[in-house]
Amino acid sequence: MMDQRTPTNKYEIVVVDNCSTDSTKKVVDQFSAKGNVRYIFEPTLGLSYARNTGWRSARGKYVAYLDDDAIACPVWLDKILEAFETVTPRPGCVGGRVTPIWEASRPEWLSDWLLHGLTIIDWSDMPHILTNLSEEWLVGANIAFPVEILERVGGFTPNLDRAGNNLLSSGDVFLENQIKNMGYSCFYHPDITIGHHIFESRLSQSWFIRRYYWQGVSDAVIHLLQERPSMLKRLRFAYSQAKILLQSPGKLKTLILPTNNPERFTQKCFTLIILGHIYGVLRFVRPWQ
Repeated sequence: MMDQRTPTNKYEIVVVDNCSTDSTKKVVDQFSAKGNVRYIFEPTLGLSYARNTGWRSARGKYVAYLDDDAIACPVWLDKILEAFETVTPRPGCVGGRVTPIWEASRPEWLSDWLLHGLTIIDWSDMPHILTNLSEEWLVGANIAFPVEILERVGGFTPNLDRAGNNLLSSGDVFLENQIKNMGYSCFYHPDITIGHHIFESRLSQSWFIRRYYWQGVSDAVIHLLQERPSMLKRLRFAYSQAKILLQSPGKLKTLILPTNNPERFTQKCFTLIILGHIYGVLRFVRPWQ
């Protein structure tokens, strides 16, 4: 962040410490002497809580998010401001490309589609409005909003995204859908680019199996938040999904058998999404409360 072409007096860096046990505060304090870096401690564990503390503490008109394992390109802030101030009507959120910084070799079983599970996106070389968020979306590691929009929508929902060791996700996409429902667009610009560190610990099949099962759980939470179905409707949904799985021996086979084939492992992960969705729909009571 310190090598941005945007003049330092035009932006601030807010570092939200969400219950870390390392030397985060000490490191941030060393940079605070530069004048535009602030440290804030958020005691409630959870990514959504940390992100909400960030925008509520920000002093600017816009707030842009960058994860602690990401590196912004030098024109990152310039391009974010350009999108907000030149695209008409003004978008409700903007974001862009996320490229991997591999800490180990990419496994042969890791398909391009499964890269999305590592928060890697590259939708096109052309800036454009995202019309279908189930096909193209922005990610929380590289996204920006007008503060007034976050105030109107209430920020990130605390029922989604990481909290401790769980792998809940999709709080970013849920917020994007809320913004679209308010009549604003979500805008993708490829030059709003960050590099995202891909830790070796995440390059195992066991991590992806867990990650995509929890994607299904996350989808279930969104399902419940959006539709608030009765328990009877939940049971009917779970039954219909389980029936589809039981009638698909190919999916069950890929779920059970080990494989290094990228297509088969991708199918295994997609089947785990269904299982996680079934579990989540039956498990959670009222996530909107």
